[in-house]
Amino acid sequence: MEETVRLYTRQNDKTLRALERDGRILNHRAYVEMHFGSIAPLFLESYDWFTKEAQKIVPKPEYAQASIWCSISAQNCLKPIDGTVVYVLDVPKNQIVYFDEVKWDYVLNRIYLPKDAKDDEKYKQELKERGFKSRFEFFEGRYKGLYPEEEKRIIDSWKRVFEIEEWSIFRVCGNIWEIKKEWVHKIVHPNEPIEDASDRV
Repeated sequence: MEETVRLYTRQNDKTLRALERDGRILNHRAYVEMHFGSIAPLFLESYDWFTKEAQKIVPKPEYAQASIWCSISAQNCLKPIDGTVVYVLDVPKNQIVYFDEVKWDYVLNRIYLPKDAKDDEKYKQELKERGFKSRFEFFEGRYKGLYPEEEKRIIDSWKRVFEIEEWSIFRVCGNIWEIKKEWVHKIVHPNEPIEDASDRV
């Protein structure tokens, strides 16, 4: 029997229709754009990078456009509110790309993701010695387009988002490319508990 992992994800309740009609739920780039509004262009650049790298770990089906991010615990999952539901999923282990949500902030801010505190200090010192006043301005701002080697160095560092040093429910997320109907353990509506004793695996 295929080994599965319990994941939790809050989604718009309109996805219930797609699940019933198509037997799967997909995320679309347009949904990401709508969700993030004015900051969408910045977010989408980071999100596109994530999609490109994550599919090297678990191949993305051609029909899937964007990631679906899941919590690894009921405790840290976003609770269902009006207009949403939480899907409690049992996903085949080989369909999940784990990543560190704390490290994701570095990708979102488009800055260097250090290996550790020592590497962080070394990097900041190097920038200072080279006369850079800010580490936030290589992609947007005064240094944009002027230092391609530095941009590459920063982008290469982002791959560490997939390296998990601290397996914590508050840091680790699971990325999947779709929600298949057969993976749905249960659907939680607003004011319902996400997990009860019978759900614990």
